[in-house]
Amino acid sequence: MTDVPPPEDPQRPSEQPAQPDVPPAPEAPAYAQAPAYGQQPPAYGQQPPAYGEAPAYGQSYPQAPTYGQPAPSTTYPGKTLGLVAFICALAGLVTAISAPVGLVLGIVALVQSKKAGQKNGFALAGIIIGAILVVLGIIALILIISWVASFTSGVNACLADPTGSVEIWGIRFSCAQLVGSSSY
Repeated sequence: MTDVPPPEDPQRPSEQPAQPDVPPAPEAPAYAQAPAYGQQPPAYGQQPPAYGEAPAYGQSYPQAPTYGQPAPSTTYPGKTLGLVAFICALAGLVTAISAPVGLVLGIVALVQSKKAGQKNGFALAGIIIGAILVVLGIIALILIISWVASFTSGVNACLADPTGSVEIWGIRFSCAQLVGSSSY
């Protein structure tokens, strides 16, 4: 018996002639796959109609998530506000008003982040720095007010008796030093 190749099956063609290597055609860009005006976009995971084709008649798309279902989100709530709170709290070292602003913004940013289940270090730092500076500012304000009150009471006493002396915060001053030695 001679080796005769088996007859070719018409369903399975034998070797095709070699075709040159042709790169596959590029896919249509994302903007080209957008639905036509007035049509709804396909839902997540559903393949959009091919470029240039209209969706089949009567084709419906799945509904959007209803109330109560979490929407996929890549935003980080409170991140930017936390950074602003941190900067405002640090600026409170120079200005008096920005420390309380940083404290309030830090609290708001931390609450937003906690609701989203995220941590926010900048908001926490803004709260801590803002709170410390607010407390130090209140202490400084109390000291300044008490010093001014003591000084004005000493000046008033010297105006009543210009030849005497007064004691302000444990320091004795002559009235000539406080009021001045010139007479009016």
